[in-house]
Amino acid sequence: MQTSIHDSHFILRRLHSLFGLIPIGGFLVLHIWENGQSHLGAEYFNYYVAQPIMHTTYLLIIEIVVIALPLLFHAGYGLVIIGSGSAEPFRYRYRRNWLYWLQRVSGVAIVAFLALHIGLTRVAAWLDPAIYQDLFGYMQQSLTQPVTLVVYLLGLWLSVFHLSNGLATAAIAWGLTTNAAAQRRFGYVCLLIGVILGSLGTHALIGFLP
Repeated sequence: MQTSIHDSHFILRRLHSLFGLIPIGGFLVLHIWENGQSHLGAEYFNYYVAQPIMHTTYLLIIEIVVIALPLLFHAGYGLVIIGSGSAEPFRYRYRRNWLYWLQRVSGVAIVAFLALHIGLTRVAAWLDPAIYQDLFGYMQQSLTQPVTLVVYLLGLWLSVFHLSNGLATAAIAWGLTTNAAAQRRFGYVCLLIGVILGSLGTHALIGFLP
C-alpha cells in the first residue's frame, strides 16, 4: 500500500513538472511574444494579434483543454506540495532552500495574478466582445493605471521566475543534471532564460503605454 502511494506521488510530481513546462511554460513564452507586438502599433496589434484570437475556431475548447485544465492541475497539486513541504528559509539559509521557498510563494501569488488577469481580459471580453476590436486600446487604458501596471510587472516577473526556476528543478527531478556542477551550470542557463523572458515581457508591457 505504501509503495502504491509512493508510486502515485511520483507520477503526479512528474505530471506536475511536465504541465508546468508544457503547455503552461510554452504558453507564457507565446504570450510574451504576442504582447511584444505592441511596439508595432495599435493597428498592427489589433489586426495580427487580437483579431486572429477572436476568430480562432474552437477557441474556448482549446483554452480549456490546452491551458485551463493543465493550469488547474499544476496549481492544485502545487498547493498539495506546499502543504506537505517544510521549507524554512530563515533556519536553513542556503540557496536551494531559498529557491524552494520562493518557488512556492511565487506559485500562490501567480494564481492570484492570473485570476485578476483573466478577469480583466477573457471574462471582460466575454461580457463585451467589442474589446477585441481594439484590444490594444483596452490594454493601454488598463496599463496607464499605475497600480495595474505594477501588478502586471510583478505578475510577469513572478511567472518568469517560477518557470525558469521550475526548469532547473525539473532537470534535477528528471535526472538530466545528476551532480552539483551540472545543476549549477544549468541553473545559470535558467537564470539567463528568466532574465531574457522578463526583459522581453517588460518591454512588451511598455509598448502599450502612450
